[in-house]
This record gives sequence, C-alpha cells and structure tokens, in this order.
Amino acid sequence: MYAIIATGGKQYKVSEGDIIKVEKLEAEPGAVVTFDQVVAISDNGLKVAGEVANATVSATVMEQGRGKKIIVYKYKRKTGYHKKNGHRQAYTQVKIDKINA
Repeated sequence: MYAIIATGGKQYKVSEGDIIKVEKLEAEPGAVVTFDQVVAISDNGLKVAGEVANATVSATVMEQGRGKKIIVYKYKRKTGYHKKNGHRQAYTQVKIDKINA
C-alpha cells in the first residue's frame, strides 16, 4: 500500500516505514506530523483525490537539517560581469508511520 502526498509544493510517493526529506516543517525532532493533502492511495486499486477525501498520513520527525551547498554562478561575456553565490536548502527528514485511508 502506498500514498501520494503533497507538501511544500512537491508530491511524494510514500509507504509505511519510508524515510523521506521534505521541505522544512516547523516541528521538533520526535514530534508527530500529519499530512492531510493526500492526492492518491493505492490498495489493490488506485483511488484518486475525490475518492480519498478524509485520508491522512502520519509521520514522525527525525531531524532538521540543511542540504549540500549549490553554487549559483552568473556570468555575462565581454562585460566583466560575474557573480558567485551559494545556497543550502533547509529540509526536514520524516519517517512515515501510518497511512490512514
């Protein structure tokens, strides 16, 4: 059984026991979060958004962190313009506990 959830502007395919990294959530490690935007659930057949109106997915927050640094380099030829920036995206690592369908 798996579910497709939406959080942070992205969609994730999850099963019970999966560990995923999602966009940063305001929760402490060890807290339980509930994802109520369930797009679809598959249990012997696929049920899409209208059929899973009150489905939820509960997960436990494992850690808060920041990803690897990404270099952003802007350059325009012949003008001497160049600019170098770095970015580290914040994430929350969660473990999927239960899919409530």
